[in-house]
Amino acid sequence: MKKKHILALMAVLILAVSATVDFNNLPNYTNQTIPNYILKDNTAPNNPMTDRGAMLGRVLFYDKKLSVDNSTACASCHKQEFAFGDTASASVGANGTTGRHSMRLINARFADERRFFWDERAATLEQQTTMPIQDHAEMGYSGLNGDPSINDLITKMNDIWYYPQLFNIVYGDPQITEQRMQQALAMFVRSIQSFDSKYDAGRAMVPGNGPPFPNFTTVENQGKQLFMAPPQFDQNGIRTGGGAGCGGCHRPPEFDIAQNSGNNGIIGKIGGGGLDFTNTRSPSLRDVVNANGQSYGGFMHTAGFNGIITLLDVVNHYDSIRQDNPNLDNRLKPQGNLQRLRLTNQEKASIVAFIRTLTGTAVYTDSRWSNPFTNDSLTIITPTTIAQLSNMASELKVYPTQATSYINIALPASMKDAQMRIVSTSGRTVYNGKVAERLDVSNYASGMYVIVFDGQQTRKFIKQ
Repeated sequence: MKKKHILALMAVLILAVSATVDFNNLPNYTNQTIPNYILKDNTAPNNPMTDRGAMLGRVLFYDKKLSVDNSTACASCHKQEFAFGDTASASVGANGTTGRHSMRLINARFADERRFFWDERAATLEQQTTMPIQDHAEMGYSGLNGDPSINDLITKMNDIWYYPQLFNIVYGDPQITEQRMQQALAMFVRSIQSFDSKYDAGRAMVPGNGPPFPNFTTVENQGKQLFMAPPQFDQNGIRTGGGAGCGGCHRPPEFDIAQNSGNNGIIGKIGGGGLDFTNTRSPSLRDVVNANGQSYGGFMHTAGFNGIITLLDVVNHYDSIRQDNPNLDNRLKPQGNLQRLRLTNQEKASIVAFIRTLTGTAVYTDSRWSNPFTNDSLTIITPTTIAQLSNMASELKVYPTQATSYINIALPASMKDAQMRIVSTSGRTVYNGKVAERLDVSNYASGMYVIVFDGQQTRKFIKQ
């Protein structure tokens, strides 16, 4: 049987047992339909979204190999079926559990707020993406107290066959860096969007949020009005008229959190044990519950530990703020008093009914955001051959430059029949033959090696 027929058969067998990432037929990440009333966008100017970059981000997002024990991926705590959040109050990581409830990621792009995490400790989404990887409890590459560092992870990724290839496709060369990982992961997260809710269908029928939505029930329209309208208070902070003022912090139509928001009165910690005043951020209220109105576990950064596990519990909390603290949002203490909304049961039920209209359907099953692995296996269909990609970059490449198991070789089409020789620094030839796109160097002694192509061009790598 001819070699090309054998390779074709192998490809068919691989496809039968593994997922396929086809760079010739990528999902649409960059040109998704966005309603014309959605105006907020926190995409970084130096990191515009590309289909290739978002696809790389998707692989990174779902890959458990990015944790120290190959047990945990970003998707382990941010699950598609739960609006890219988690039903557990504290998500399980490689070395323990998270300190706060995993924040939902839907529509993270469509917000003025550029800072991330509940306490806003990440200045950008790009910065946020690799911080869980470098957290001891979550994914384990902290570089502290005996943990390996992010550089150790990059070394590991260089020996995972698909990463040099993926980075080469996206960035034009196979170099893996933390910045490139951050860019790709941020592209993928920003691509996750949900605009097919009952609210969106109604908003498309009217010129703004004020008029009743034709597709809403009377209760839902009442809830919308209460959500949008600011409350009126007396000198003691007791509501005397107006709405509930939810939209003052959770601003429609994106329902993102206002950048200047303070703490919402929830100051506990998961499992108890001290107070935490630092939490001032919130994800979008879109898809805050599922299509049946059920929550994905408890709400807020403490989830079920604060007893707020339903939307009604959330409304009740804002109806009677009981915790004052240095960071409490000023909108929750009119005239210096803790607010007392004194909502009726019907008003509370109406607000809950309205928030439920913000949930869509497609994002939970859309394959663009699904796991690209099947049983931890992956197949990549490149847009061109590795040799052609190398020619596009106008450079002969050997990667990784620090290897433990394999090296990969990309070369221009003009060198496809090249011969190569690998020589150790002591002058011993360890390989002499045709160029191999992938070469096992696991049995090579540690040290530096020089690869000579056709007796002319040279490249170096270090066997660790």
